[in-house]
Amino acid sequence: MDARRAIPAVERLLSSEEFAPLLRASPRPLVVDAVQRVQSEVRSTLTASNSSSTIADAADASWYAARVAEVLAHVERPSLRAVINATGVVLHTNLGRAPLAEAAIAAMLRIATSYSNLEYDLAAGERGSRYVHCAALLRELTGAEDALVVNNNAAALVLALNTHALAGDAIISRGELVEIGGSFRVPEIMERSGARMREVGATNRVYLSDYEEAFTEDTRAILKVHPSNFRISGFAAEVGIDELATLAATRAIPLIADLGSGLMIDAKLLRLPHEPTAMESLRAGADIVTMSGDKLLGGPQAGIIVGRKRYLDAMRRNPMCRALRVDKLTLAALEATLVLYRDPKRALR
Repeated sequence: MDARRAIPAVERLLSSEEFAPLLRASPRPLVVDAVQRVQSEVRSTLTASNSSSTIADAADASWYAARVAEVLAHVERPSLRAVINATGVVLHTNLGRAPLAEAAIAAMLRIATSYSNLEYDLAAGERGSRYVHCAALLRELTGAEDALVVNNNAAALVLALNTHALAGDAIISRGELVEIGGSFRVPEIMERSGARMREVGATNRVYLSDYEEAFTEDTRAILKVHPSNFRISGFAAEVGIDELATLAATRAIPLIADLGSGLMIDAKLLRLPHEPTAMESLRAGADIVTMSGDKLLGGPQAGIIVGRKRYLDAMRRNPMCRALRVDKLTLAALEATLVLYRDPKRALR
């Protein structure tokens, strides 16, 4: 007798008491698909063995139920799931970077389970803007005239360049043409923004005169990128934000400072080497500062832009801003995270 004939029909299995728990726990179409996959496996095994004898499991509903349960567990397992970080790298990009604070998780749950004033002005009783959320907190914490939140720091940089240097030159030091995670490189990001990259200096040394000599009638912005994932030491020189800000002001163009990680407190409190903060960069004269909402800030993935109001107003009017906007859950988590920074000690905890 051909053992394959002993394979029970799908309906027979589904009507058995062994399958009742599976049908209660999972959608019927998913269970049917899992049964058919297991039947196909059994059929292939019997065919490969070229055996004419029966196998005990071929007609056993209990065996099928156990095997189908394994298949369902694999199929229904979330693609994105919690793991243990045993790498020794605290803010590991591949492992989701910073875990959110309890306050941020609670804020996301509160907003996710109800309606919200995402784009409604409660005071005026009319349509509002999602861009006002987090803006007041960011102004308070950084001292900036204005603030804007988009979906990540690369998006923040693209929006700044596309708004203020489209079809024009953006001057940048060769030593700051960095590669960030996933093989994305600053030159490529600048190209996609529509700005023309104007490189100055050498890899290890750049001077103010290099920036001055690079100016033409097409110059639209100066870009300074903080190399947060590497250091050039030894025979090296760079130009500080204060000097670049003075130069940019004389030419009536913006100085854009891309910090990468959004640190809001003194790195010494974290026992880390000095990292520039948005507050320091703004005080030094940067017109636009971009940074991440996750990483060192400890919030959700987001791109934070702070700086002079006239430059950020122009970014809000850019149609690209809508394509880069964040959702209500990101705004809720970021706001709750920023609130913690009103008390740096609490934020550290």
